[in-house]
Amino acid sequence: MTSTLITNIGQLVTNDPSHDGTKLGLIKDAALLIEDGVIAWAGPNSQAPTHHIKKTIDAESKCIVPGYVDSHTHMIFAGDRSNEFRARMLGEMYSAGGITSTVEKTRKASSELLLNHAQFLSAEANAGGTTTIEIKSGYGLTLKDEQRSLEIARKISDETTFLGAHVVPVEYKDSPHDYVDLVCGPMLEAVQPYAKWIDVFCDKGAFSVDDARRILKAGIARGLMPRLHANQLQEGQGIALGVELDAASVDHVSHVSEEDIQLLSTSNTVATLLPGAEFSTRSAYPDVRPLLEASITVALASDCNPGSSYTTSMAFIIAVAVREMHFSPEQAVWSATMGGAKALRRNDIGHLVEGACADFQILNAPSYIHLAYRPGVNLVEQVWRNGLQLI
Repeated sequence: MTSTLITNIGQLVTNDPSHDGTKLGLIKDAALLIEDGVIAWAGPNSQAPTHHIKKTIDAESKCIVPGYVDSHTHMIFAGDRSNEFRARMLGEMYSAGGITSTVEKTRKASSELLLNHAQFLSAEANAGGTTTIEIKSGYGLTLKDEQRSLEIARKISDETTFLGAHVVPVEYKDSPHDYVDLVCGPMLEAVQPYAKWIDVFCDKGAFSVDDARRILKAGIARGLMPRLHANQLQEGQGIALGVELDAASVDHVSHVSEEDIQLLSTSNTVATLLPGAEFSTRSAYPDVRPLLEASITVALASDCNPGSSYTTSMAFIIAVAVREMHFSPEQAVWSATMGGAKALRRNDIGHLVEGACADFQILNAPSYIHLAYRPGVNLVEQVWRNGLQLI
């Protein structure tokens, strides 16, 4: 058995309410014991175990936070769309049409290039404190390229999502129903061994509710679990569909009706907000308060993609959520850690409780509040995953 004791933690965020009655489960002047890659004990420094400890680390009164769980990314792609971003910042309206240019570049790229780029982004996310990353396909949109994308994604993460229904590719522009047939049939069969989840972009310019329902049900029938892009560009029935199919998460949810809130509040579906998309498209930020007031579980994720949110920094996402979406620092940190775990229906990550994966970050700061208080500053001093130091 390997054991590591971290002592003199100024502030430990456990996300275990039993410690202080709050969702963050704060322990001041704390210690954390790791055994064989999992959390064995967390509590006051004065009560830390002393027997059979093989290694001790002094946290020097710094803050420890669970590793971020980034439950929504699109990391398998080639090229960038910086010119599109520049144009949008000068006043152009955002639409989903820019995806086509990334599809073209991704199809032409070698598998080696795609893997190297995705590994680079994954390492960048790790360095910023992220320890779990969900990765979608969706920039191939052919059977071969969607399968290839998910094979690559599986080399990086177990949380892989088939998003063949990202947009209808140009070659099917005049026969979109034929593309839906392809997604539900041969494409789904080809990607099934490499995907855990199935997703659909159900919004203006993408897929209708009826097509999204058909695609998601086809995935469910093959053992994939549903999640959904919904209500990013306008109000619609995407959130209702997600609740209907018990989707783990509906993502973006930038336009939410009272009916949507009622449906989510009585469901197991997480609402995942992606403030990087609003930042990069100059769209209006949604207000999280009605969701939280209805006791809806909320997650935050990066939406890392080349068109509308080219960032891997969950600390940036936290800062924007606090500044623009009316999250408190506490709500934002919880949503970026435990909220993300719930969006992936995982109970072994996102918190530092006995038996959970020892995934955490040591901040060069005295408090989690600095994640929003000091925007743009990398406060990560160390990152640990499964009890091993990555950074």
